[in-house]
Amino acid sequence: MKSKITSKYQITIPYEIRSKLKLNVSDSIEWRTNENGVYVEPLKKPFLKYKSIIKVGPGNIKKDIIKSRIIRALRYL
Repeated sequence: MKSKITSKYQITIPYEIRSKLKLNVSDSIEWRTNENGVYVEPLKKPFLKYKSIIKVGPGNIKKDIIKSRIIRALRYL
């Protein structure tokens, strides 16, 4: 596989690499170098490991907004 560097020093990551690294739009990658070469890795998103860990029922946004406004107002009394 190869990629061409544009005049703005941008490259297109080949589909095979994107899918293997599970990259999506707006993801970030990390470049590392050492004496053996250059390595590219997806930037870790540690907060995603907590996805779906807490099960909650459907909320009521109107009641939640009113409740948060009351709590905030009570801080200034």
